[in-house]
Amino acid sequence: MKLLVLVVKNIRRNLLRSVLTGLGTMVLVVVVILVWSILWYLDEQTKEKTTNMKAIVTERWQMPSRMPLSYAPELRAGAARRPGDIRPQDSMTWQFYVGSTEPGRLRRETALFIVATQPEKVLTMFDELDTLPPDSPDRRPLEKAIQAMKTNRQALIVGRERLEAINKRVGERVKVYGMSFKGIDLEFDIVGTFPEGRWNNLSVMDWEYLNAAVDAYNRRPGVRPHPMTERSLSIVWLKVPDMRSFTAVANQIANSPSFANPQVKTETLASGTAAFLEAFRDLIWGMRYFLMPAAVVTVCLVIANAISLSVRERRKEFAVLKVLGFHPVHILSLVLGEALLLGVVSGLASAVGVYVVINHVFGGLKFPIGFFSTFYIPEQAMGWGLAVGAATALIGSLVPAWIACRVRVAEIFARVG
Repeated sequence: MKLLVLVVKNIRRNLLRSVLTGLGTMVLVVVVILVWSILWYLDEQTKEKTTNMKAIVTERWQMPSRMPLSYAPELRAGAARRPGDIRPQDSMTWQFYVGSTEPGRLRRETALFIVATQPEKVLTMFDELDTLPPDSPDRRPLEKAIQAMKTNRQALIVGRERLEAINKRVGERVKVYGMSFKGIDLEFDIVGTFPEGRWNNLSVMDWEYLNAAVDAYNRRPGVRPHPMTERSLSIVWLKVPDMRSFTAVANQIANSPSFANPQVKTETLASGTAAFLEAFRDLIWGMRYFLMPAAVVTVCLVIANAISLSVRERRKEFAVLKVLGFHPVHILSLVLGEALLLGVVSGLASAVGVYVVINHVFGGLKFPIGFFSTFYIPEQAMGWGLAVGAATALIGSLVPAWIACRVRVAEIFARVG
């Protein structure tokens, strides 16, 4: 206890230096936490599950995937044909409709990336939405919007950021000019939005509306069938209870003669996400192996510099302490204690601060990586801040502490004399 009191007094002795060191540590710990939060979330998305798994079926040899819509019924059934075949617990299809609110121009302020799917699957198959608690304040408005989609084919749910970007609000009507489906322009009633998070930039429409529009285009006299008629299905999502069921369903699909041209592949959602993130491999590598280590090393240097200055100024003090009976281990503990207290307090304070500010003030970290547009600071960040602050303080103060405990009393007092 006496040592702790002495440590606190020594930190307060040069309050300005202690505050500046703490602030420098906090800024760099914030950088580490932000980077770790992004990497942690991406790692979670690419981590294979053993229960309650999702699988995705896409075209085998082409990206983006373009499968015939006729594949949908059998794929959603997991290609189960015989008694004893495994059927998925749930399923949905995705067709991508990319359009603009301005004719002939696709800009950030006008672009809409719309997924055509079964409306009732939004709350059962969409990641993070399928785990919304029944009493969640975000669930009721989404249920209301989904119900509106079931009664109105032209209903559209738009992510919050995309809604703001196109300068529209819930309840308004919008016309979208097709870019991926050239010549097929659609009108929508915006009936709702997604909760803040992953789906901020995505929109969802009823797949029957899109396919009815394609059929109407093909029925026009003197017009050839639309090029997307037989290749509009992008992804089929399947939910299975475990890896054994996934393997069985994947084998059923692979062995089915119905999917010969084009061929399809079945993979877990984690595997598909990892393949998708390959496009961002260099960015993720730089964050993991360059930016984060650089921030940690910088924290160590900041603390080492501050403690070194303190030790240099207090050499006479350490000599006096030795005369008074303090052993080298006591002085070592004193210097390390000062650095650890400073590092732990700064690390924990920065972790709590960034958690509150990013999650509850800014509504997440806006750093788009593919479909992942918003990242949140996990609760584990409290431990990260504490650990980074303590570890960097310990590493950065080891050499100055060793120098302090090796001070020679005779040499110091000889200089004084």
